[in-house]
Amino acid sequence: MSGTIKLADYLFTRLKQLGISAVHGVPGDFNLTLLDYVEPAGLQWVGNANELNAGYAADGYSRIKGVGAIITTFGVGELSAINAIAGAYAERAAVVHIVGTPDRPTQEERRLVHHTYCDGEFGRFAQMAVHVTVAQVDLKDPRTSPELIDHALTQCLLHSRPVYIQVPVDMVAAPVSAERLQSEVRLPQTEITPYSDDVVDMILKRIYESKQPTILVDGETRSCGIVELVQRLAEVTGWPSWTTAFGWGLLDETAPNVHGIYRGRFSTPSVDSFFNASDLVLCFGPHFSTTNSYAATAIPKAEIAILISHTEIRIGNQVFRDIPARLAVGQILEKLDSSKATAYTPSTDLSRPLVDGYYPEMKDQPITQALFWPMVSKMVKTGDIVMGETGSAGHGCREIPLPRHVRTFVPVTWLSIGYMLGAAQGAALAQRELIASSQYHGIKSARTILFIGDGSFQMTVQELGTIIRHNLNVTVVLINNDGYTIERVIHGLRQGYNDIAPWRYLKAPALFGAEEDTLAVRVSKLGELHALLEDQEFNRTEGFKMVEVIMDREDAPEGPLTWLLQKQLQAAG
Repeated sequence: MSGTIKLADYLFTRLKQLGISAVHGVPGDFNLTLLDYVEPAGLQWVGNANELNAGYAADGYSRIKGVGAIITTFGVGELSAINAIAGAYAERAAVVHIVGTPDRPTQEERRLVHHTYCDGEFGRFAQMAVHVTVAQVDLKDPRTSPELIDHALTQCLLHSRPVYIQVPVDMVAAPVSAERLQSEVRLPQTEITPYSDDVVDMILKRIYESKQPTILVDGETRSCGIVELVQRLAEVTGWPSWTTAFGWGLLDETAPNVHGIYRGRFSTPSVDSFFNASDLVLCFGPHFSTTNSYAATAIPKAEIAILISHTEIRIGNQVFRDIPARLAVGQILEKLDSSKATAYTPSTDLSRPLVDGYYPEMKDQPITQALFWPMVSKMVKTGDIVMGETGSAGHGCREIPLPRHVRTFVPVTWLSIGYMLGAAQGAALAQRELIASSQYHGIKSARTILFIGDGSFQMTVQELGTIIRHNLNVTVVLINNDGYTIERVIHGLRQGYNDIAPWRYLKAPALFGAEEDTLAVRVSKLGELHALLEDQEFNRTEGFKMVEVIMDREDAPEGPLTWLLQKQLQAAG
């Protein structure tokens, strides 16, 4: 391709080359002409209820497809989205945030226009974006715009974090050189060096010396681009393997040596003792926030740990920089001599504790957290996406044993309540695109299952309209426990500030455009839940469905929330 192309066409061609097929966002007067070019470029315009939800959706889309995009208007639009962009930054989701800005004469002449502080200053919002993105570009010169776009997109992929691109209104149709489009945006190549070879050899030496090695897979394994390599390593070694909550779903849990989430002191005593007795923990993609690491109790001891992150390797207290994770893990696999590595079957039982199932005699009993999660585990099928909102849902869903190729979203670090509903829209859309393009492990049908509390649901409920309008395969399981149980267990168990308005939740699908025959069911007894889980229509992957589950406000899943709840109950007398 040679000659010139309109700037908007250049930008959207680049997004398509990255694998983006849909753009999230909200129209506003400074981005309207830019939006004229979205669909002609072959991209789907999603159209969200508000910019915050659009940001959440672009984040969810990114975590499934690798990169997502959102378009907002200057000032009010971009600041509405900035919370979502910050969450994507914190948890390494590659999101391209495109902002339509006033034309260049308006900015240069410091005109007092809307969506500003009415002081002629147009740079403040870009300054805010600096703190939540890894690259920021302002496309004010047609000669440099293609290079700036490519730079921003490269940084987005390189760091798996958001970038910020400003497009002035009068630049949308500006002719720019199309020459760079002849080659796709690619990550810079990393060459093997004597330095990287030495570090890999140090790791192999530790592997060969180890008598009780284990593997711990954290969530940044995804953004490092090493999921398949780490899965191969777990298969080749056969070592006992766990994930963190953030890494949950990145290893095949159907393998006999993969034991779910390691929860530190909240694990079973046998698992915790075994893990802490390891003489080597290979940890990939570490992301040791207090929430993800169970208050730091799931972090392996430094003296036995090898931590492989994006561009850094820690062996004990030594730090080796500028070695990308993909290069390091690839070299470990290539050089590994399995005959020298310990192959062993743990004498300790590392399996999950068995939970009593449902019996007909229990049909009139209320639904509890302890019984709910084992029961609903049967609804999760190969290729589904499981999402648990911040709160009891995000902790309880971790009890579900995962079939193959199931991806998960649970609260990790940012913990913005309501995130999961917007993210479910983006994730479900990405899932559908991958299935349609035969890039989803050969799976022909799957759904996104969202477990969300009533308080979180009220934060972002408008995005139901987007899910329904685009006919996405989303099943919403709403846990109605009469308010913010996650906050109650932390503080204020019976305080009014943790109460919420008592909505008629099952009216929401109709309000947001669902057909009259849409499945919307309320269950409060174990027998009702059991019957629903056996229902053929409910188990179909296609379309939107919603279930309201009634639970007690002072009930929490086993683990950190139960521990906190007991402290609150004791304090309340």
